[in-house]
Amino acid sequence: MIAPNAQERLTQIVEPLLFWYQKNKRSLPWRDQPTPYRVWVSEIMLQQTRVEAVKPYFERFLSQLPSIQALASCPEDRLLKLWEGLGYYSRARNLQKAARLLVEQYGGQLPADYRQLTALPGIGDYTAGAIASIAFGIAVPAVDGNVLRVISRILCCGDDIGLPQTKQSFRQLLLPVVPQHSAGDFNQALMELGATVCLPSSARCLLCPLAALCRAHQEGCTQQYPVKAPQKARQIQQRTLFAILCRTAEGTFTLLHRRPDSGLLAGLWEIPSVEGALTEEQAQQAAAQLLEPFGLSVLSVQPQKPARHIFTHIEWQMSCLLVKTGDSTLSRSQIDRLLPEDFLLTDRLDSVSLPSAFQSYTSLLTTLIGSY
Repeated sequence: MIAPNAQERLTQIVEPLLFWYQKNKRSLPWRDQPTPYRVWVSEIMLQQTRVEAVKPYFERFLSQLPSIQALASCPEDRLLKLWEGLGYYSRARNLQKAARLLVEQYGGQLPADYRQLTALPGIGDYTAGAIASIAFGIAVPAVDGNVLRVISRILCCGDDIGLPQTKQSFRQLLLPVVPQHSAGDFNQALMELGATVCLPSSARCLLCPLAALCRAHQEGCTQQYPVKAPQKARQIQQRTLFAILCRTAEGTFTLLHRRPDSGLLAGLWEIPSVEGALTEEQAQQAAAQLLEPFGLSVLSVQPQKPARHIFTHIEWQMSCLLVKTGDSTLSRSQIDRLLPEDFLLTDRLDSVSLPSAFQSYTSLLTTLIGSY
């Protein structure tokens, strides 16, 4: 429940927060040159990804796709390769969908309008607020997880921050507080405070410029806020992977499969797999069935070390078999003609976008392709 004097309390944080920010803000590549395009790309990359992890990806992405027009015209496989390792690939696809709309409807420029920004694919209230305030100086809030935590503690607000209505009520509360003259700095300052001082498990109150205005600090209950309902337990999924080495007259290749266009890792390449944890005998039969239509036979099957990968709500527990084929009587081009569109024969794993979920086994394949 938000206290009646919440608005007054939040109005008092503006000056000390901005003063602290000017003295303590981190130097970040998107912050040092806050053009609309750079702000937009950085905000999308930073969703559910740490700042330090984003930095090298941001620099590489901007060097390869320096404009909205370049992003709009980029082949999808190249775009996903640039995004490889950041995860949540739908973010990259939405970036490109939005870029194409911007080229078609806005002359290749982001609109300096909050509502128009929220109408673009992949841009919600927070991202629109960040772009509008940082890139265009529009006085609208940008309420992310850091801001929710900071405001919850300042107000001792026990509303569940995981609920959309809580985010919306905080946004409405901050709307008249955001200063017209420095909207971008104010929003970034709140986020910076949450990222570096008002931390989730160990708030550094002695360093906080808002300690005197923070009810949770004054009442000694900082760790009780913010309130968030417990997450559901992750769903465990067993998968059996086939890391395939195909030997042909032209050399050794591996076989990849493109995942369906919807669902987890939609449309990305993967090491072929089946659901469930198969026995070695079952796996050998499954591998033979997979390869037979392509004129390939199984020479050997070698179990590899198990691996796991954790997504937001799902955990993959993976077993993997290294499958070696016998010498094929078919050439690579003949095999290619037998492959459906969702399969690819390649000896260059670095040229396609493979999610980090498969990293343990893609490293193995990369090593072995040149030696088998």
